[in-house]
Amino acid sequence: MKIKKGDHVVVTAGKDKGASGTVIAAHPKENRVTVQGVNMIKKNKKVTNQGVRGAKEGGIVTQEASIHVSNVQLVDPETQRPARVGYLTKEDGTKVRVLRPSGKEI
Repeated sequence: MKIKKGDHVVVTAGKDKGASGTVIAAHPKENRVTVQGVNMIKKNKKVTNQGVRGAKEGGIVTQEASIHVSNVQLVDPETQRPARVGYLTKEDGTKVRVLRPSGKEI
């Protein structure tokens, strides 16, 4: 998977098209990523544990859900535009990610 945790991405398809954020988590086996502030869902949390000073925690919580990796693109740091990502093998045998339009390493 060419998108990693900590990358700045923009959503290219779906209900949050055009939104951008940082990748919080990457799930390579499912081909999904979780982006900060994108694909927000409401989840019902059971009141199980007690917080500080006996306050009960629970109720409806808003959190990010994962989206498919094909619906996001990495943002070029210089031009601030979406860019495709590829791999390049250096002479010493290390494999690095590069931006396709410019060919710069990430």
